[in-house]
Amino acid sequence: MLATSHSDGAITVNETHLFDALATPLLQVGADDRVSWVNIAAGSWLGLGLRRIIGHSVNLLAGPEADLAALCARARAKPDGVRAQRVQFGPDQSQARYAHVLASVVDDQVQLELHPIEEFSGPDPALLLPGALAAALKGLAHEVKNPLAGLKGAAQLLRRRVTDPDGERYLEVILAETDRLFGLVQRLLEPAPASPHAPINIHHPVERVRLLAEAEAGWSVRLVRDYDPSLPELSADADRLTQAILNLVRNALQADATEVKLRTRAETNVVIGDVAHRLAIRVEVIDNGHGVPEELAERIFLPLVTGRAEGTGLGLALAQQVAREHGGSLSFRSRRGHTVFTLLLPLSRDSGFGIGDSEGDASA
Repeated sequence: MLATSHSDGAITVNETHLFDALATPLLQVGADDRVSWVNIAAGSWLGLGLRRIIGHSVNLLAGPEADLAALCARARAKPDGVRAQRVQFGPDQSQARYAHVLASVVDDQVQLELHPIEEFSGPDPALLLPGALAAALKGLAHEVKNPLAGLKGAAQLLRRRVTDPDGERYLEVILAETDRLFGLVQRLLEPAPASPHAPINIHHPVERVRLLAEAEAGWSVRLVRDYDPSLPELSADADRLTQAILNLVRNALQADATEVKLRTRAETNVVIGDVAHRLAIRVEVIDNGHGVPEELAERIFLPLVTGRAEGTGLGLALAQQVAREHGGSLSFRSRRGHTVFTLLLPLSRDSGFGIGDSEGDASA
């Protein structure tokens, strides 16, 4: 963790100056679950003065469903610390803000390290454009339908003549993507409720994305598979997950990555928002590109935020929206040469938990 204190839990003057220079919000909580210390970044992010934080119950900082005192209790019971994802702060939904929280014991205090996440909530970002642009997109969508139909027909005819297994596999990808694009176009023309979820193997959309990325990037990028074949099925919209994962991979390609790894794992005791899940599937897109620009890190999931002149800034916002449609979360960590986007998709839900945790290295 980032802070230390003496045996009496006090922060020295020199340490205060050091921690106040950090952009990471930090708080310390005593045995009575009251905030004993907070740095400037935490006060600024919470939008509260020190008098409204120090000496008050830590639960007053959290949203109505979050229980930071319970998180502190879990941290005291686990020497390696605990973490909770997408914890709501603020008194109500209108003022809600979210952060991943790392909690660990420093002497007799529990230190909370907050990693704020900017979120977009609402319909697809692509559908929240200015009126004139939205109308233009609808016109474009209408014009695209005919070429898509022609493309699908040609692929179906070609499939009858292709006997090579690799050729057949790529033709199936073309046909599947044509259907998916047709569905996206139709959504622009006639927005409709999301498709019902159905049991799927997570590796089906991940493999579909790998094939698409392989065709798009050619030999310039090495695509690596690191799958856990024992993962159970989950209830999901396969097309929407394909779009979300594809956006993450394209983000890696646009960051000049020469290697992109697709990794799947199971994760236990996951907390997403205020809901605890005993089991979730973790999909990671790992690349060795130039990373997320520091000036965009706090806004990367907001619509129309992009680091490329030719970018739309909708890909990551849409990916996060898809994650939330599935009750999951999307987060990232990045440095030059190593960026990881993590998509968590819950398999089970236990309403009896408060804020939970998942064990492991809190810095991961």
